[in-house]
Amino acid sequence: MSRFLAIDLGAETGRAMLGTIEGGRLTLEELHRFPNTPVRLPTGLYWDTLRLFHEIRHALSICGRERKLHLAGVGIDTWGVDFALLGADGALVDNPRHYRDARTSGMLEKTFAVVPRQEIFAETGIQFMAINSLYQLHAMRLSGAPALHAAAKLLFMPDLFNYWLTGEMRAEVSIASTSQFYNPVKKQWASELFRRLDLPERILPEIVSPGTWLGTLLPEIAESSGLSPNVPVYATACHDTASAVAAVPAEGEGWCYISSGTWSLMGAEVDAPIINEQSLALNFTNEVGAGNKIRLLKNIAGLWLLQECRRAWSLHGREYSYEELSKLAAAAPRAGTLIDPDAFAEPGRMPQRILEDCRARGGEAPDQPGGMTRLILESLAATYRKVLANLEALLNRPIIRVHIVGGGSRNQLLNQLAANATGRTVIAGPTEATAAGNILVQAIGAGAVSGLSEARDIVKRSFELRTFEPE
Repeated sequence: MSRFLAIDLGAETGRAMLGTIEGGRLTLEELHRFPNTPVRLPTGLYWDTLRLFHEIRHALSICGRERKLHLAGVGIDTWGVDFALLGADGALVDNPRHYRDARTSGMLEKTFAVVPRQEIFAETGIQFMAINSLYQLHAMRLSGAPALHAAAKLLFMPDLFNYWLTGEMRAEVSIASTSQFYNPVKKQWASELFRRLDLPERILPEIVSPGTWLGTLLPEIAESSGLSPNVPVYATACHDTASAVAAVPAEGEGWCYISSGTWSLMGAEVDAPIINEQSLALNFTNEVGAGNKIRLLKNIAGLWLLQECRRAWSLHGREYSYEELSKLAAAAPRAGTLIDPDAFAEPGRMPQRILEDCRARGGEAPDQPGGMTRLILESLAATYRKVLANLEALLNRPIIRVHIVGGGSRNQLLNQLAANATGRTVIAGPTEATAAGNILVQAIGAGAVSGLSEARDIVKRSFELRTFEPE
């Protein structure tokens, strides 16, 4: 029996999940859950980074002080693109910004004026989004940000927490590949791109693979948490989507995945990057996954729209759970007008902005939560259909099964709408794919699991899956 701790930090919440591997099965137990709430200051939108590390340490104390557990490993995964800058003394030179911070507004065009869009894609194979690390750094350089001048090292969010646990400054490749300054063909930093944008190469850390042993807990952390000082910390598949894809219970060919949550990340697993004029035109991304695989995928706005609607309704005294909204949406009539989910990336006034968009195009504009939820879910399903067609064109082969994993796989209405829209069999689950993948990649690094194929066999034996056929 092997026990691993997965720290899974999402855009809304963080969780500490205990995974036990025994008899070829994985069981998960939630030990700690906490909100991940950004902080808006006059200078911008920031992550509450020190609070998050406090919650990580609390999770370790639950394992050691309360449960008296022996851990075979600890691994951290987070959302992509965001990073910390550290000085020569190893201290933060600025608090990490949130990817929705307004500083990257207009940065795509300013960056393309220096390095053309086609050349950036040829070097990185990454989908163009203003939130990418490349544009965050370029915004800092153009504004003369003192933090960039003072920085000695850049660490992405999971790498930062791994550093605070072990003292080791390394970048795990799946999270590094979200930055748009990593070259997945050469398997190294896109240093020439950095030079052309006048960004400091000195800040780029050593890159390691998923499953790499980073070290053990620092003595002070081990002592305060009541854990053994030899507890290993692994660079798991540190990008949460990479961990989720590692736990997709798929076999053979002819399948794609949707990691469904705040974002919907839809794609296929391939052996090598697909970087050509077609993937550039379709704005697909080539991110690195576990097992030396490439995640050829498209980022879609996802359930972010519904999260923002819930927040807006809550401000007006109307509290809805996701389950309540799904029931209301199931009873609502089909949406007469669909929206482009990716047109609503900015926070604030989400229901009103959706209404205004529908009315501007002469369409029906639902003003009740059930109808609004139905509109969002149907629009997501329609987007899945378009992305699937583009994915098949890129792969030059058919896709017959869609695996939906992550928290969004609980939404049975969305699963059925996805099956209807794509005309494909949808297999939903596991909902805890990210935590499961995090733990199984740690186990691969520890030698307790042989590789990605065995990891997926364990997932199939361990979790209930649900199938949705097109209606």
